[in-house]
Amino acid sequence: MTHLTIYPDTDPGTVLLDTCEGAQIAAALCEIGVAFERWDAPHALGEDADQDTVLKAYERDIVRIMEEGGYQSVDVVRVKPDNPNREELRQKFFAEHTHDDDEVRFFVDGAGAFYLRKDGRVFRVICERNDLISVPAGITHWFDTGAAPDFCAIRIFTTPEGWVGHFTGDDIATRFPKFESDAA
Repeated sequence: MTHLTIYPDTDPGTVLLDTCEGAQIAAALCEIGVAFERWDAPHALGEDADQDTVLKAYERDIVRIMEEGGYQSVDVVRVKPDNPNREELRQKFFAEHTHDDDEVRFFVDGAGAFYLRKDGRVFRVICERNDLISVPAGITHWFDTGAAPDFCAIRIFTTPEGWVGHFTGDDIATRFPKFESDAA
């Protein structure tokens, strides 16, 4: 279930907001410039749907987002629990970082957790199927796939170079609850 928890960035033991209510999630994220939407595919997709099939199913919303944001590129990434590089992939984005470009992700299937740090708070957003999150360039954040990653996501960006991570060197990600603590 989509879930937002907000903590002070100095105290993962204190919860400022905890909600699964979509409108409340969107409003709280909007306050820090992060967009959150829910999309629906016009038809069900199989777990083995290829990139073209996935992009065609969400074409209308993808075109709208690309036009609104001036984005030039879109692709689909799929990571399954049996991926031999799953731990390496998890660690790569588990460290706090920023991007020169917006990070726009739509979850076609599965789930993952974005952690956004802004204004002295950490916003932990567990995104799942049908969730779109758009993190503006420059916001410090990290992403956790969990120990057994299982998701398919559409990635939208201006250029692939723009979403290369610039790591802060802060170990803040190690102090907050990991994604699998909520996975069931």
